[in-house]
Amino acid sequence: MKVKVISRSADDYLRGTKKENHKVFHNYDPSLHPFEAAREYTRALNAVKLEKVFAKPFLGSLDGHRDSVSCIAKHPKRLATIASGSFDGELRVWDIPQRLCLREFVAHNGIVRGIVYTPKGSRFITIGDDKTVKTWNSLTPQFGEEEEPVNTVLSKTVITSIAHHKKSAIFATAGEVLQIWEETRNEPLKTYQWGVDSLHDVVFNMVEPNVLGACASDRSIILYDTRDNGPLRKVVMKLRPNKLAWNPMEAFIFTVANEDYNLYTFDCRNLKKPMNVHIDHVEAVTSVDYAPTGKEFVSGSYDKTIRIFPTNHGHSREIYHTKRMQRLTCVHWTLDNKFIISGSDEMNIRIWKARASEKLGPLSTKERNALDCAEALKEKFASYPQIKRISRHRQVPKHVYNAQRELRTIKEKQKKKESNRRKHSKKGEVPYVAEREKHVIKEVK
Repeated sequence: MKVKVISRSADDYLRGTKKENHKVFHNYDPSLHPFEAAREYTRALNAVKLEKVFAKPFLGSLDGHRDSVSCIAKHPKRLATIASGSFDGELRVWDIPQRLCLREFVAHNGIVRGIVYTPKGSRFITIGDDKTVKTWNSLTPQFGEEEEPVNTVLSKTVITSIAHHKKSAIFATAGEVLQIWEETRNEPLKTYQWGVDSLHDVVFNMVEPNVLGACASDRSIILYDTRDNGPLRKVVMKLRPNKLAWNPMEAFIFTVANEDYNLYTFDCRNLKKPMNVHIDHVEAVTSVDYAPTGKEFVSGSYDKTIRIFPTNHGHSREIYHTKRMQRLTCVHWTLDNKFIISGSDEMNIRIWKARASEKLGPLSTKERNALDCAEALKEKFASYPQIKRISRHRQVPKHVYNAQRELRTIKEKQKKKESNRRKHSKKGEVPYVAEREKHVIKEVK
């Protein structure tokens, strides 16, 4: 007698680790799904709303400094370690996950103006108002040992900023002049000067490490090459640039934080006008730092807010603020592209998520697929009015809201005045000037 038996593998119709969930087989024939677009729109709307529900960017703070935080440095090899300096000359090394201070000591008499780690992270170099450049060991001293610098160099002028070469044992300092130093020597290798009173910021390029940029007190941005004997180019702006940051993925792009409440992204091959103007802050922008992907950057301002900008957009995608946070002195994007670290006037270092609604910790395959699907749907329906309104909405402090309204009124008034002058003047006498061309005065080669 022959018996026919239906047999099938459990792997074909069950899923999951315990093989308990039945697989759902989809027929993608569009005629069977007449309401597909409507369902996707509803899912996109729900995804945008849930993003707002789960948007909790603030993670915690590192308390301990007894004066305003002046500077922060990231360890190049350890994601969990940062160093911070304050206005009272104190320096602290922190463990971020445990929120513990590993070391604390007085490094300088006066303000700690800058901290930078060597490429391997074995040492870090600090500068202060006492005209000294001190090199410290990254390892914590043994019990009973005092904190002593490995090397101390006395500068002839006040130093305001420091930057380290990406690979070599070379660092640059800015002050009355720009100087290039080697770690093993007590005298500068090169000195650059271009008729300015002082330089207050200097940064090495991440891709082309021989190129560096500096912000000067005469409202100019100056580009240097360590292989050359003099400065390369200079661009003068209407108001003073405070901080410069190079794009870590594109060698020729940099962004500067300016006193006129804006940030400007330049292509160093054409400095006649900026590539983009980023306009959302309502007071002077004091700090800027790029994400490791080079697609976004973070800025801190005197308006007590942190903003995150996409590099190709003029407006910020996110704003962070708390009631207790005062004027921002420094902001940094961590090397794992997950967090933002900020230092401010009220002696606090704060840790934020780079994406406000992102879930921290490991994700299962189902969770990751669901999040990817939600992101794709939000992108697909981004221009729909209701989704656009919900995704753009942000709660901002009252002083920022009022200042934005005032600035908007001033800009509208200026545009109207210019339009009236153009209307009642001879043709070509009052030319139209694009927004990107208004802020650069001249380029000097």
